[in-house]
Amino acid sequence: MQNHRQFPGAFPQTRRHFLTNLSAGVAAGSTLWFDTPGAFAEELMRTQSQTPGPFYPTKLPLDTDNDLLVINDAITPAIGEITHLTGRLTDTKGRPIRNAVVEIWQCDSSGAYLHEKSDNLDKRDKNFQSFGRFLTGSTGEYYFRTIKPVAYPGRTPHIHFAVKRKGQPRFTTQCYVQGNPGNQRDVLWKRIPTDRARQSVTVEFAKMQDSAIGELAAKFDIVLGKTPKA
Repeated sequence: MQNHRQFPGAFPQTRRHFLTNLSAGVAAGSTLWFDTPGAFAEELMRTQSQTPGPFYPTKLPLDTDNDLLVINDAITPAIGEITHLTGRLTDTKGRPIRNAVVEIWQCDSSGAYLHEKSDNLDKRDKNFQSFGRFLTGSTGEYYFRTIKPVAYPGRTPHIHFAVKRKGQPRFTTQCYVQGNPGNQRDVLWKRIPTDRARQSVTVEFAKMQDSAIGELAAKFDIVLGKTPKA
């Protein structure tokens, strides 16, 4: 599985290069990468599971890599705020989960999904891949280049996640934008039982200080475990 393509110009040349420089570009206070497995005195908070929703693509795009802004070798990129979305998969002891397939899917900048029942399918951005996959490496990391999620009628901005591991049931959740006022009105976000559980799926989308074109960075760590679906 090809996890990344080479980005020209201002974009990171490799995943390692991006991850090395991310901590310097994200606003102070962001969560640090943990490289030492099992270095936690207490168990980590398990990420709240949530429904996959009705808009998982009915037919996967021909390109399913981790760059959702460009389909195959197309010249025209998708419309939206460029976001570098990263994170790690770990167990509750902080140990990395390797060789897991992370999938994301989301609506485009006009609120349309790659799905036949999306309300405004006729307005969908044909340059947005809408779906991507990444195979985690030795430290459990993943990386996607996508757009900042937007709201559509009835839902606050969010990105859907699925994690697939051999011999384990599929884990699904949703990643929300920290500080978005729509969260307080969103049925699924409000249904999450505790503040701490809501925090486990709500992340900052911060401007990268070294980006000349206003790119964003978001970090969503996923801690796997058995939790009731919201």
